Amino acid sequence: MRKQIFILSALFVGCFALLSMSLLDSEFQDPWEVPAKYQKMENPFLDAADEENIGRMMYSKHCKSCHGTKGKGDGTKAEDLDTEVGDFTDGSLIDQTDGTLYYKTFFGRDDMPSFNKKIKVEEEKWMIINYLRKLANK
Repeated sequence: MRKQIFILSALFVGCFALLSMSLLDSEFQDPWEVPAKYQKMENPFLDAADEENIGRMMYSKHCKSCHGTKGKGDGTKAEDLDTEVGDFTDGSLIDQTDGTLYYKTFFGRDDMPSFNKKIKVEEEKWMIINYLRKLANK
């Protein structure tokens, strides 16, 4: 009887340890270190009217598959990723500078790819950042 209790206890502790480690890996990522140069970077297109919907079109082409149509992190590819997909509507973008968002978007890390080579036109890059701000305010 004692042997059975010991085995069950060991299995329980082992399962708990594995579950705890998997939750830590997926929900608590390392902080994203953004160089000061980018944190202070100013958006040269902050007040630009995006009459051609460049930001929305570029977002749809490059970001929507993971972050979803409305930026909630529920895109079609989101479930297949190992890291948490950002939800732009949860208030987390409000305190981040445009330069910080620029760095994260165009340099990437882990499952977030770098878009620096895919999107080369500066105006298009900043229009995406402006569009992220619109999603964050909805």
